[in-house]
Amino acid sequence: MKTAEGKDRASLVALLAWGGITLLVLASLLFISLRWGAEGFSVFIQQGVYTHLPTTLAAVAITWLLAGWFVYLLYARKINKSNVLTWAGFFLVALLYLNVLRERFRFGDISYYIEAATQLFNNQPLPDTYFYPPLWATLIELLIPLGEEGVLLVAWILNVISIFAFFFLLQRVLERYGFSPRLAAVVTTGFMLVNTPILRTLMYVQVNLHVMNAVFVSLLLYRRFPFVSALMLALAVHLKASPAVLVLAFLLEMDWRWLAWFVFANLLLSAITLVTDGIAPFLDVLNNVTGLAGPRSAIFHDNSFDSLFGFPTQVFGFSESLASILVFVSKGLLLIAVLFVLFRLVRSRIFYPRKERGARLFNAIIPLFVLMNLASPVVWVHHGIFLAISFLMLLKSLDTTSQWLWFGSAYLLEFVLPTFDFYPWSYGRLLAPLICLGLMGRVATGAAPSSLFERFNRWLETFQELPHTPS
Repeated sequence: MKTAEGKDRASLVALLAWGGITLLVLASLLFISLRWGAEGFSVFIQQGVYTHLPTTLAAVAITWLLAGWFVYLLYARKINKSNVLTWAGFFLVALLYLNVLRERFRFGDISYYIEAATQLFNNQPLPDTYFYPPLWATLIELLIPLGEEGVLLVAWILNVISIFAFFFLLQRVLERYGFSPRLAAVVTTGFMLVNTPILRTLMYVQVNLHVMNAVFVSLLLYRRFPFVSALMLALAVHLKASPAVLVLAFLLEMDWRWLAWFVFANLLLSAITLVTDGIAPFLDVLNNVTGLAGPRSAIFHDNSFDSLFGFPTQVFGFSESLASILVFVSKGLLLIAVLFVLFRLVRSRIFYPRKERGARLFNAIIPLFVLMNLASPVVWVHHGIFLAISFLMLLKSLDTTSQWLWFGSAYLLEFVLPTFDFYPWSYGRLLAPLICLGLMGRVATGAAPSSLFERFNRWLETFQELPHTPS
């Protein structure tokens, strides 16, 4: 039989080998730098076809660090039967996205961020293509001296760190809602492995993962650290305005201390831009967002009501005023439906049954993510990541074949189907959240999680460590 001492020796040798190779690589970099200077790297490092060299090297470096971390976890016996699915899922997801991102040589929305930050750096108005609160542009402004390549690399690395954090935070949130650690690990892994909104977020170097991580931290720390919770939600709002609707769930708790901290946190974050660039960036953003309400060319992977009803005015002579009315009515009905489902969920406590401080918040916030997604005048594919909790919570309550078919159809449209532009068939990501909201309203009448969820939750927890095999 293999002994524990033998296993420790093998993992120690592997860890030392990893450390030795790392030192050799660092030594080679130092030698090249001292011998030939920065120009020497162009001799020893080649840029492949359709490759962005800085992010390629960053992807390789981070992958190598993850390999070392894995060997350390083995050596320190940090991986055991209770968390093996978590670590397996994390490394699977992390290595998948690092390899996918290594193949990327062009990025999307980061160019808008850099353009906006450059304008602020040059004391000029924000461009009319920037529709976010000015905090992100203000922070990137600090990096402008690094040049466009430097800013891209920093933002890219932040997104990689964010996808790692998203895995652990999503799993922790699922556990808070009653998923066992193993089931939460399995669901998180499956959700992240094939996910068009996540992939789109990373490919465009978008801020959606930062937004959701901030929201997750806000939820998880609500009871123990109210100021940090309020600060994290305020940060989410200052990265993208749409999370502001989530405050409605916090209002139901009537926690005036938390609300006071939230107001203070918003003032604190606003002060960053006010001190560096004054009030003008806020006015620029307000002007840009107001412009979205008017007629504009339709983009078929913009899954908003505005786009859905706006396109016929360009092709079929549809009245623009009627289109505006339909958009307004649709969003009004959406608000009513979300509030209706919200109060049913708060009353039934189907998703968060505990009778404790924060219970109303945890039940009420789930349908609000649908409103956060669809109320916006522009709903891009990558915004689907905001619906993670809304969809995954339904796994607790689906109990009939019909419900599973509806859920599967909506999940396919929102998270699995590749992006394509074909009116009106590419508007599945507008329909999917509505199906999800309808299923929430349907299961809200239940009193307990589904029997399938309970059985599977218990079944995963019964696994024991595999027996040792002969050497």
